[in-house]
Amino acid sequence: MKTRIEIDTKTFVRFWLVVIGFALVALAIYSARTALIIIGSALFLAIALSKPVNLLTKILPGKSRVLSTALAYVVVIGLLGVIVFLVIPPIISQMTKFAETVPDLVNSATRQYAGASDFISKYNLQPQVDKLVTSFKDGMTGVGSSLVSGVGSLLATITASILVLVLAFLMLVEGPTWLSKLWAAYDDREQMAAHRKLLGRMYNVVTGYVVGQLSVSAIAGTVAGIAVFTLSMIFSSIPVDLAIPSAMIVFVSSLVPLFGAMIGATLVSLILALNSVSVAVIFLVFFILYQQVEANYISPTIQSKRIDLSALIILIAVTVGVYLFGIAGGIISIPIAGCIKVIAEDYVTRIHKNHVEA
Repeated sequence: MKTRIEIDTKTFVRFWLVVIGFALVALAIYSARTALIIIGSALFLAIALSKPVNLLTKILPGKSRVLSTALAYVVVIGLLGVIVFLVIPPIISQMTKFAETVPDLVNSATRQYAGASDFISKYNLQPQVDKLVTSFKDGMTGVGSSLVSGVGSLLATITASILVLVLAFLMLVEGPTWLSKLWAAYDDREQMAAHRKLLGRMYNVVTGYVVGQLSVSAIAGTVAGIAVFTLSMIFSSIPVDLAIPSAMIVFVSSLVPLFGAMIGATLVSLILALNSVSVAVIFLVFFILYQQVEANYISPTIQSKRIDLSALIILIAVTVGVYLFGIAGGIISIPIAGCIKVIAEDYVTRIHKNHVEA
């Protein structure tokens, strides 16, 4: 038995207009993803600093929010300066030490090449060697192009970071005023109170995530610092002053969820390799083992308690954020997932309440 479904032209047109509209909105969001990432990052930073700024505003005699925000920025920039001061000098020292050993490495390579030259001539391997050298030169040309584009990306990142800081500063200064105007626009006081409570819960999710991520990063940095310190006690080739820079590098990189800690550990391993390759391998293997503990126990436990999300949801949120919007998307994806959960719970609660009242 065949069933014939008739759809009038008006319904058909409306359906496709809705589909096209959603497609256009998705395209617009994707096209403006860089601007959205900058605005989202600024909002994330403003929310993270809002509690210290609010506290400073209450303490300061004039209760100036501009001054409070400026003081909070000074503290943040000061902490960044301390990190740079602790990290950069030891790294420069290691690079200088490596540069001093380059002549010996060149002389050693020259002596080895002299012995290899006879071997190449004896077995007629010169064409293969020439081909290998040509391939190496082509590869170095590609590396040069990558470096040029890398410098361009670095400049774009610096520009975006400055824009994020400026936007976050303005959000912190003008935020309370805009919120006051928003609540004053409500005619229904009960609805205003409900929305204000919902926004407060979302605010707590974001601030809770910030505290949780800082805790995870602090643990990772401490573990890395202790590991390098222990290795410096066992192996005399490793300077003990690399412990604090290693901890700082891993702490900062760990602020990026999912893979940030491993990037930091790789950087630390490269620095250690300037002194001892075997020690660098030992540290990297140790940190890979630690990462398993962090990924499966430490991070899910801390973050799930802070923002009330399961480990699976956290992992899905970070994966989606990273693949759609890069590193910045990975950082803000978890609090966004927490806020979506809060909104969904509020919606379900209101639906259930209306159903009971009906």
